[in-house]
Amino acid sequence: MKDWQRCEAIFDVERRRAQLQQLEAAAAATGFWDDAAAARRVIDQANAQRAFVKPHDALARLIEDAGVMMEMAGAEPEGHARDLALSETAALLDEADEVAGKLRLQSLLSGPMDACNAFLTLHAGAGGTESCDWADMLFRMYRHYCEDHGFELEVLDSQPGEEAGLKSVTFNVRGAYAYGYMKAERGVHRLVRISPFDANKRRHTSFCALDVVAELADDADIEVNDEDLRVDTYRSGGAGGQHINKTDSAVRLTHLPTGIVVSCQSERSQHKNRSKAMSMLKAKLYEYEQDKKRRDLERFYGEKGEIAWGSQIRSYVLQPYTLAKDHRTGEETSNIQAVLDGAIQPFIEAYLRHAARGAHAQKGEVAT
Repeated sequence: MKDWQRCEAIFDVERRRAQLQQLEAAAAATGFWDDAAAARRVIDQANAQRAFVKPHDALARLIEDAGVMMEMAGAEPEGHARDLALSETAALLDEADEVAGKLRLQSLLSGPMDACNAFLTLHAGAGGTESCDWADMLFRMYRHYCEDHGFELEVLDSQPGEEAGLKSVTFNVRGAYAYGYMKAERGVHRLVRISPFDANKRRHTSFCALDVVAELADDADIEVNDEDLRVDTYRSGGAGGQHINKTDSAVRLTHLPTGIVVSCQSERSQHKNRSKAMSMLKAKLYEYEQDKKRRDLERFYGEKGEIAWGSQIRSYVLQPYTLAKDHRTGEETSNIQAVLDGAIQPFIEAYLRHAARGAHAQKGEVAT
């Protein structure tokens, strides 16, 4: 009982349940969808609270059901009925352990922005067609991961490669704790394979960088002065239609003091594209400031660039052997095809545990 109470205290379930009820009541109110942006924020907040409350309640039911089955097994004489009840008890406890593992993982998502949606941008590195094809492969991997884990994915901007693949692609991932999970993927991804574009079948190494930033609320305290912005409009790329490709609806924003550039062409309206681009810009400016603080901490503690943009975080080797390995955590698998099909959750979980241990160790250093 004490362990269960401690579990409830860790996740602050009753507070989350009360917030969820308030948000659900707001969603059921008349006129909720009159302001679509505000309604979406309420739904996102409700999903974030539900992500903790539902598995917690499921775990409580499983433990209760396992207790009932255990009592039934104890009341049965030795034989088939007792064995069946014990087997059912074991199955319930296995399921409870799986749910508890999910809750333990979510307990690591305690950062101030972890519950937010995320903006992700893939940039092909040097290497021309090879790197562009690798960017396309990674985008496919993340698309499958989002589909498998209930996240929504929306492409905001993309630049195709000259022959194949993608030079860059920016997409929005929405769902409970999207940023908390996807931040584990930020960095440079390395591919080693026999190139399908090389007539001599030589082995090539390609690089692609992924940037991940949290989507901030519209009322976030991030100021962007008009004089610091250069706004460019251009004709959207893509398959076309009755409107797209016929007007300069795509928007590119350049933040002059930092050199940060964002663009959006997913909407028909230039106004909506500018609004989404501004959301991305604020998110990148927030992450820019956080990175400056983290780099200062790295210098103070003597750390070696794990957080810095451009660090190689993972290798995907297709030739002469198959291996996907995360260089931060040591997590690896030889089933690289499954990884490229979206099975990256073990890497994400290993990173979250690794980051949590690092945070605890750093606090210990501060304390001493």
